[in-house]
Amino acid sequence: MKAIVDCNSFYAACERLFKPSLHGKPVVVLSNNDGCIVSRTDEAKALGIRMAGPYYQNKKEIEDNKVAVFSSNYHLYGDLSRRVMDTLRILAPDVEVYSVDESFLDLTGIDPSTLYEYSLFVKHTTELWTGIPVSVGVAPTKVLSKVANRLAKKDKIGTKGVMILQTPEQQMEALQLTPVEDIWGVGMAGSQKLRMFNINTAWDLRNMSEEWASKNLGGVVGVRLVKELKGIPCIGMKEQLTRKKMIATTRMFGKPVFELRELKEAVATYTARAAEKLRRQQGAARSISVFVVSNNRQYNHHYEPTSRSSFLTLPTPTYLTNVLTTHATALAEALYREGSKYIKAGVILSDIIPCDTIQYNLFEEPEPAAMQKLMHIVDNVNFGMRSDMLKFASVGTKKDWKMRQEMRSNRFTTRWDELCVVK
Repeated sequence: MKAIVDCNSFYAACERLFKPSLHGKPVVVLSNNDGCIVSRTDEAKALGIRMAGPYYQNKKEIEDNKVAVFSSNYHLYGDLSRRVMDTLRILAPDVEVYSVDESFLDLTGIDPSTLYEYSLFVKHTTELWTGIPVSVGVAPTKVLSKVANRLAKKDKIGTKGVMILQTPEQQMEALQLTPVEDIWGVGMAGSQKLRMFNINTAWDLRNMSEEWASKNLGGVVGVRLVKELKGIPCIGMKEQLTRKKMIATTRMFGKPVFELRELKEAVATYTARAAEKLRRQQGAARSISVFVVSNNRQYNHHYEPTSRSSFLTLPTPTYLTNVLTTHATALAEALYREGSKYIKAGVILSDIIPCDTIQYNLFEEPEPAAMQKLMHIVDNVNFGMRSDMLKFASVGTKKDWKMRQEMRSNRFTTRWDELCVVK
């Protein structure tokens, strides 16, 4: 049996954790630059506030109903996510972290007659240790467990946040209650195609043949989906990826950028962040690319973003921030066009190898030991204090282009000067 543990309205739940007065009240969290709604509590959903809806379109309704609004606080969410996942690793023998707020659990070896009690134990322990409410769905396959979790969330009181699809009868009833667009991996676009075949529910899709799925649902992927709906495990537990093959840092600017200086500062900042991630996995990058997005061209009274990028293979793989920044800012300067309005930029490090396998040619000196030690010190200080305590001058000091977070709460668990104060 497989289980999926999913945090309920995760971002909003993180905000409520340190503000008990918001329990039972509507809360929404906004995306980067306070653009769209990316998390809603049940109370906000009941008011008709749409997921992914632009904030400005919902602002009057939000103000009229006194909905609490927060900018995204990724430091807080990331730390609380880690605490939830660490808790699950204690409670279950095999855990696959699927996303920031979801994890699959392999329940092989758990007595089938105790699955409900065990799932309740996982739910209550996670909520007690972390303060984040979760729902648990259990079934023979990953796809069915996602179906179970969805139903547990829809009726939190009736199910107590836990749904077990153990018998064929339970699975049939659950699949009949699940619209085809709510199947894991289908979505709205895929559901439109399926409805053309009169497939409206997960039960309808489950009853299609494997031959039909191979022909109409993308070959092996479609066959796997149908078999999983039938209770035949096809998607196994995946090991945690410890070494990434590519590391990217991208951000929308808080306001449009016109000057080369600001663009280079942003690119240098993103490069430093990517280099920190690179060193964390003890890697070195062979290649670096930079892209910028401008918003100049106008069609039918609407602006269309235009993306331009540049790529460079480094002479020698490296993990040093100063070396990577030199190349990244040079690429940004080559991409810059005077008069353009830039709204986003990003840095991508690729062709990553272990740092202890770097091969130098006869005419090159290895990375200076002093620079290696400096990077180690910078990372340690920034990790222990805050992410920008030590930085290179190339990232600038004002950072007027930084992402807007006008309604961000305190980073309660990662900043000494932002700890929660209890009176």
